Amino acid sequence: MAKQKKKRTKVYSGADAATSRPTITRVQAANRNKVSQWWFDHKRIAKPVAIAAVILLVIIIVIVEVVRLATGSA
Repeated sequence: MAKQKKKRTKVYSGADAATSRPTITRVQAANRNKVSQWWFDHKRIAKPVAIAAVILLVIIIVIVEVVRLATGSA
């Protein structure tokens, strides 16, 4: 097998080199009320917790209803 040629990693900085463009940081601003701002800030944590709470509530309601049917209470 032939020896592989080493890749060039040095940045070209000659006279006709491409000038680096400044990075643009886009900022999104919005006027939100306190609840909307809280939701925007905590959405990543609050959304899964809220979904888990709803699922847990549904499971508890189903279990209670099954027990009520099994015991014959009206």
